[in-house]
Amino acid sequence: MRKLKGPVKETARQKRERKQEFAKMRKQIHTIVLPTVVVIFLLICVYVYIKTRPSTMHDA
Repeated sequence: MRKLKGPVKETARQKRERKQEFAKMRKQIHTIVLPTVVVIFLLICVYVYIKTRPSTMHDA
């Protein structure tokens, strides 16, 4: 038999599985990645605030 050139056609089952994986990755972005980015951003903000606030040690 002759082999056809080009990629193999995706079956309905493979397409469904691929879409499920994509949905799973999208859910992980919302449940893992975004909260992690927010926590890192807040830590940076707190660090900058602590380093730039005026000193409160006045001997008056």
